[in-house]
Amino acid sequence: MGKRPSKTDYYLNIALDVASRGTCLRRNYGAVIVKDDAIVSTGYTGAPRGLPNCCDLGVCERDKLGVPSGERYELCRSVHAEMNAIINAGRPKTLGATLYLSGYDVKTGKLIDAEPCFLCRRIILNAGIYKVICRKADGSSQAIIPEGHPLYAQ
Repeated sequence: MGKRPSKTDYYLNIALDVASRGTCLRRNYGAVIVKDDAIVSTGYTGAPRGLPNCCDLGVCERDKLGVPSGERYELCRSVHAEMNAIINAGRPKTLGATLYLSGYDVKTGKLIDAEPCFLCRRIILNAGIYKVICRKADGSSQAIIPEGHPLYAQ
């Protein structure tokens, strides 16, 4: 047996497992919301319930149009992992919680620097989540909202 993982690594590892359910052809993310040291919700990248997933269609509209990463999210059919986790939890369970986020590149299978997009940041703030911990490509982690501070660090 290896060394026991820290709580941060434990939750980020679970988020990476959740990401494996993702249906995006570019990048898959997994989000885990934790409150009072208990998992209250998870979410992964995928089309809205009942609609075809990109992996089932075999095409990414943004890839087809040559849209660079991080741009033109309105063309993407996926709901982001953070959004799905928040929707699945409901606000009473997200108030004061921590969200853990991990992701990987679908083509290479390698970890990527996970960080919420601008829209997800606003949704996270509205949900009352006080901290987001992101897995970096090198396996380290980064808290992107200072503990106890309602605004994101710039």
